[in-house]
Amino acid sequence: MQVIPMKEILLRFEDYLRVDLGLSRNTIAAYLSDLKKYLRFLENIHRKISKVRDQEIEDFILHLKKKGLSPATLSRHITTLKVFHRSLIVEGLSDYDPTLKAETPKLWKRLPGVLNPDEVFAILQTPDSSTPLRLRDKTMLEVLYACGLRISELLTLRISDIHFDEGFVRCLGKGSKERMIPIHSTALRILTKYLKEARGSLGKNQVPEVLFLNARGRPLSRMGFLKILKKIVQQAGIQKRVTPHTFRHSFATHLLEGGADLRSVQEMLGHADISTTQIYTHIDRQYLKEIHRTYHPRG
Repeated sequence: MQVIPMKEILLRFEDYLRVDLGLSRNTIAAYLSDLKKYLRFLENIHRKISKVRDQEIEDFILHLKKKGLSPATLSRHITTLKVFHRSLIVEGLSDYDPTLKAETPKLWKRLPGVLNPDEVFAILQTPDSSTPLRLRDKTMLEVLYACGLRISELLTLRISDIHFDEGFVRCLGKGSKERMIPIHSTALRILTKYLKEARGSLGKNQVPEVLFLNARGRPLSRMGFLKILKKIVQQAGIQKRVTPHTFRHSFATHLLEGGADLRSVQEMLGHADISTTQIYTHIDRQYLKEIHRTYHPRG
């Protein structure tokens, strides 16, 4: 991992928390405060982030315990460590997560927000195809939901990653792990239309091969996508808080609700551990409980 100044590390992490995870302003502020303590701790022991291993994580947690932090505050600090090192892997800045053996805080086991199918369809139908940019926006959302991609995966897709004849998308996920994800014919038709009618008119000096470009022909940033998404969600009349990751959660939940097996969903999401995928079975049960309450005569 390259040497990055603390200020830039904090800015990158803040961007990850806001765009990829869609956390609130107060939560982001707390995580950044926790991260500053961690980075100072590493400075004091003269340990570069790229060299951090399990022992340094254990030492930092012990350091926090000696300060007499409450269980809830300690739990949040550990969560911050996990999210931070996970973000380094997502960004391609590290290939090792030293927090895997750290006890997972109960606070982290919260259910992610999801959209129901009607809400997803309302969002997907909002952008029209009247301009190259609107067609691009419509295509991005279709691919995001069709494949359950992370936002970083969507924005780094290359044209050659779309296998039109086979109906698959090649995705490079966490830790540079490659996976092939099925993509349905509706999304492929919109992708074909975008490539034929829109992409070529986005900017003069285009970056070759990158699938989704901004108006200047450069790769679209995560903040740029977030602004687009917020505007479309508002236009669709959706009152829920929607982030790019909401589409990934909805993708997994809808597959399980439709009868897909957990292993297949794990493969499509690119989860190394099936326990990560199992959180969506809890969402599915919540959905079933709601259906039961709504339609059972004594519900």
